[in-house]
Amino acid sequence: MAATVATVGSMCGRFVSTSPPDELAAYFGAEAVAESVLEPNYNVAPTQDVLAVVEDDGARYLDAFHWGLVPSWAKDAKIGSRMINARAETLAEKSAFKRSFATRRCIVPADGFYEWRKLDTSKKPKKQPMFIHRTDGEPLAFAGIWSVWRGPDKDQEPLRSLTIVTTTPNELMATIHDRMPVVLPEERWATWLDRGNEDLDALTGLLVPLADGLLTATPVATLVNNVRNNGPELLEPVPEEEQQALL
Repeated sequence: MAATVATVGSMCGRFVSTSPPDELAAYFGAEAVAESVLEPNYNVAPTQDVLAVVEDDGARYLDAFHWGLVPSWAKDAKIGSRMINARAETLAEKSAFKRSFATRRCIVPADGFYEWRKLDTSKKPKKQPMFIHRTDGEPLAFAGIWSVWRGPDKDQEPLRSLTIVTTTPNELMATIHDRMPVVLPEERWATWLDRGNEDLDALTGLLVPLADGLLTATPVATLVNNVRNNGPELLEPVPEEEQQALL
């Protein structure tokens, strides 16, 4: 199964999405919720379906998308597995992303995301999984872009897919990884989602690291390394003595 492919080291390659769709719709001001039923997921991996907020005719909707953007011109949907992230610095240039960046932007809600911190150790290299989330417990709003693929001959059932935009790290993330997902503060949601906004320079200006002090990182067990593991136990903090055992 494609979703079991290891993604440790990707940024952003795993996240958590357990909030009920109706609560997310209310939080993000969406008027309608997708009919697709997605179960709470403590270990969201590429190629799985995820929820995203999109805007059409001035109204916001919460719907399900395939994670891994498949450009409309792609010959095969498998290309999406290599397009789970898009660098903010080159969104307007890359052929796979520039059209979506101009007209199809979205917000991907998340409870938090995982990243792996390299440990200094005298043994073979070790990585400590970290769960990064907002200090106030509110949902994260990842910046994303989406596309619709109808097959190489434009005759297949539409596949709606997305990618998560990444940027340089803030102070906390710099201790863990050299990239982080773009997390949009509430005052930028409307500008990002507005499909009539074609000011790509101004939109690119939104794609910056989240302000310091809003995120916290919690060491968690290596259970998260395998996407088959999926449950609230993945978010349990690892005691300090267990972390030391890795060294």
